[in-house]
Amino acid sequence: MQLRVSVLGAGSFGTTVAHLTARNVATLLWCRRVETAEEVNSEHTNDRYLKGYTVNRAVRATADLEEAVREADVLVLGVPSRGMRELLTEVSRYVRPWVPILSLAKGLEPDTNYRMTEVIREMLPEHRAGALTGPNLAKEIMAGMAAASVVAFQDDDIARQLQGVFNSGLFRCYTNRDVVGCELGGALKNVIAIATGMGDGLGVGDNTRSAIITRGLAELTRLGVAMGGDPATFAGLAGMGDLIATCTSKQSRNRHVGEELGKGRKLDDIIADMNQVAEGVKTTRVVMDLGEKLGVDLPICRDVYDVLYEGSTAMDAYRGLVKRSPGAEHEPG
Repeated sequence: MQLRVSVLGAGSFGTTVAHLTARNVATLLWCRRVETAEEVNSEHTNDRYLKGYTVNRAVRATADLEEAVREADVLVLGVPSRGMRELLTEVSRYVRPWVPILSLAKGLEPDTNYRMTEVIREMLPEHRAGALTGPNLAKEIMAGMAAASVVAFQDDDIARQLQGVFNSGLFRCYTNRDVVGCELGGALKNVIAIATGMGDGLGVGDNTRSAIITRGLAELTRLGVAMGGDPATFAGLAGMGDLIATCTSKQSRNRHVGEELGKGRKLDDIIADMNQVAEGVKTTRVVMDLGEKLGVDLPICRDVYDVLYEGSTAMDAYRGLVKRSPGAEHEPG
């Protein structure tokens, strides 16, 4: 019997993942809006998020969550982190036992500070949970450009099976047992992307951008290791790879937020103009809480926090970076 995959969430990356998996397995895409499901089925497009791109004709869409969940042998959750728990509450009513669940969200849950697989395990403890993460800009994948990703599962057998589900042409999929590190790399890099974007908005130059990305990688690695991640993960696709893409691409939502802050715009106005979630905005609060609890110094993340929530400006943040006394390269600061 052919494997059946349901992708829950028809944003840009959820739709892109469905587009990929439909090449290998029967794929059902759940859309919150009936109009979106009808568009995918009849026009094979999703213009709200992927205007100008054609969705694989083998993708079938539905606005009926029960239908999507009951059919699934694998569930892929393509909703933002803030909506994960609410969605899982509904999913729990319909999901069959032991179906593996894969998260696409690159964020941390406020209040609990949970990674998305921790939320999944709390809500659905009988199900194996993992993540798909890496430098995966949706529009480039839809355009057929080469990309690589990581399926993070502690169960090697499930990881290898899912590897075959996602591998598709120029989209290469690797496995990694370090779920903690892979999830944290995907979530923490969004904060650094906001910092990088602020510099771009201020026009600080390529040398400064490189320094922020590199020192930012050191920060997210320190925090990630303190939380149980493998240091090697942060030098791979889920860490450095994703960080580079998110900090440098014009398609990056988090970098866009930072750039607009650097130009002097207010955060509320920036978010109001966006039709997708920039996970780094809320993740910054969680990161600072985790850093304080674990005793990890996070100077770049702190500067981002001050701009987002304490009334500082992007110029204040970059002046602070220049004034900070450097120590040894492999020390915090």
